[in-house]
Amino acid sequence: MSRNTPSRTRRTVLATTGLLSGALLALAVPAMASAHVGVSPDELVAGDHGVLTFSFSHGCENSPTTALRITMPEGLASVAPTMDGDWNIEVERGDDGLVSAVTYTAVTPVPNDLRGAVSMSVGLDESTPDTLAFPVVQECVEGSTEWTQLAENGEDPHSLDAPAPVVSVTEAATSGHGDHEAADDHEAAETTEESTQAAASDPVGIALGAGGLAAGVAALVVAVLAYRRKA
Repeated sequence: MSRNTPSRTRRTVLATTGLLSGALLALAVPAMASAHVGVSPDELVAGDHGVLTFSFSHGCENSPTTALRITMPEGLASVAPTMDGDWNIEVERGDDGLVSAVTYTAVTPVPNDLRGAVSMSVGLDESTPDTLAFPVVQECVEGSTEWTQLAENGEDPHSLDAPAPVVSVTEAATSGHGDHEAADDHEAAETTEESTQAAASDPVGIALGAGGLAAGVAALVVAVLAYRRKA
């Protein structure tokens, strides 16, 4: 028994170490996968406007973040960065006058493990492509990270080491709903007209209505006469 005890203890220690290592790895993998510059919302409607928020919760390694430079994709009709007291904003424009890049410089470097965020309003038109990629360069006190990788066809974006924030563009809703409403209103008007015509052409209904009117007048006369008698 005494000889088996060290072996069992060793196996127990190895098993426990393996479980702890697996647990730490399971926790570390999602953390590594989410450690990137993200964008919200990640879906917009063609021809519409929306506010995009670019956020991060880490620096470069352990170095605080000092700036984000976001390059605009082709297909945007307008770009308007949101004023924020925590960031200084520099806008670059192309030869066509449209915003080509926006640099947000932190007034105070954002410490590692604290969330930072910047935002901008963007306008889309009907010719905007189905996917909009926003390459981001994250500058830190020490070093920088380029979030510029794009997934190839069939590739999982989460498998990339430094993916660029991507927004999907969906088609605008059709006007079928409005057409249905107009049809419903027209049908309701026709139903009312038919009911009116049916009532007018029904002799029984006319007779009953006339009888009711005559009864009402008679009751009024009787009430007046009774009142005079009492007086």
